[in-house]
Formats: sequence, C-alpha cells, structure tokens
Amino acid sequence: MSNFSIVSPLFRKAQILFFGILLVSLPAFSQSSAYKVLLEGLYDKDFPTVKAEQITNLSNYQILDTREKEEFEVSHLRGATWVGYETFDLKACESLDKNKPVLVYCTVGARSQDIGKQLQSAGFKWVYNLYGGIIQWANSSKPLEAEGQPTDKVHTYSPTWGIWLKRGEKVN
Repeated sequence: MSNFSIVSPLFRKAQILFFGILLVSLPAFSQSSAYKVLLEGLYDKDFPTVKAEQITNLSNYQILDTREKEEFEVSHLRGATWVGYETFDLKACESLDKNKPVLVYCTVGARSQDIGKQLQSAGFKWVYNLYGGIIQWANSSKPLEAEGQPTDKVHTYSPTWGIWLKRGEKVN
C-alpha cells in the first residue's frame, strides 16, 4: 500500500503532463488528421496522386489549373495553364503531349480529379492529381505566382476550405 501512495502522485503528475501536452497539440494534430480524412473521402483510390514534396521539378509536367479563372488569377503554380472546370473543354488540351506527364490541380483536388479522368479517357497516359491541391502546395512552402511574380496569396474557393490553409494569404 505504501508503494501505491508513492507512485500515485508521480503517476498523476505524469498523467497531467501527458494530457496537457496532448491538449496543447490537439488542434494541429486533429486538423492534419481531419484534412487527410477529408482528402481520402474526396479521392478515388484508383486515380494517381502526387504530393508536393515529391515534385522537385515542375517542368517534368504539363500543368493544368482546373479552377475558375478568378482563382487562377490570384495565384497558380509556375508554368500552369488555366483550363477551368465549369467551362472545361478537351479542345484546350489538344496541344498537349499525351505521352508526357500531366499534373492537374485545383483547391483541394476534387475538381482536378474530374478533369484528370476526362484526360485519361481522351488517351493521356500519365495524369496525376496534386494531392491536397493548391492549399497543400502552399502549406508545403512551394512557390506560387501571379502575373509572373511570386505571391503568397491563395484563393481558397470558400471560407470553409480556407481553414486548411496554414501558409499564405487567404483570398475567397
């Protein structure tokens, strides 16, 4: 019984310390986990994705921005061509090489996956969806541009999607 009374205060202090650390770190941890779960729910497991940290040279890709024009004008990946979503037409991709990798992206990856599937159906062999979209790209400290100049602005589509942006200036 005396061992229990000696261990008990130490054990309680350890519990308090552990749960204190857990509570302090919980918002960042749960948000990261929640974002991953959100993305898993949006993506088809059969459609290939590539993560920002896996991309060392954007020039290896034909880059297509599948967001709306006003989103593209706020910022985009260097070398990206705007093709849109609501107004997307495969004719906009006629000049692309069907045998060279294509990187499609949008805010988080839902719209770009849809466009990517259309590209695959049209005979493009190597189509990849940017995992987490432009939000994850910005969160990974990857460069963005607007009108040929570097920028930190990111159009987040809506305030709801904007909660996931941790690096950069939110624009809705």
